[in-house]
Amino acid sequence: MSQTDSIMLAVPVNESDHVRGPTNASVTVVNYGDYQCPGCQSTHRSTEKMARELLDRVRLVHRHFPLVKNHPRALRAAEAAEAAAAQGKFWEMHRLLYLRPNKLGDRDLRRYGKEVGLELERFDREMASGIYADQILKDFYFSLNHGITGTPTTFINGVRYAMSAVELVMAVKACLNEREG
Repeated sequence: MSQTDSIMLAVPVNESDHVRGPTNASVTVVNYGDYQCPGCQSTHRSTEKMARELLDRVRLVHRHFPLVKNHPRALRAAEAAEAAAAQGKFWEMHRLLYLRPNKLGDRDLRRYGKEVGLELERFDREMASGIYADQILKDFYFSLNHGITGTPTTFINGVRYAMSAVELVMAVKACLNEREG
């Protein structure tokens, strides 16, 4: 695990974030991700493992960072996640998008919407209108201007860490031990 001391989380966790876990957790993990990024898929698997083991003690946050030049379906997938969030199903959609990164066409996204129990007429309308794209891109450019350069990018308690996905759970456990020990 290595701490990258030059980059701090520019935007504190707020009401527009997608959050799992207790608000008073001693450790907060913020992941910037792209649904087509292979490294993000690995980080997602580690984050899911962490959620199973530590969700009662750790707060997990996801922020979109679609690398649209390299991953042409990443923005559309993020839009689908936001459309699901509008119906209270962000984490269910988020999970499916990371589990099926090679199937992010519009038909696939709609099928995932059905699978997680979305009201499909609303989902279709929101996806057709592109209602979420501007905010996702605005957040992307803001993050880019504040030091996020790629995915996955992970912050633990506001400090960026450069680590493999496998090291993520160990790093969080070490932070928990420091704070709770």
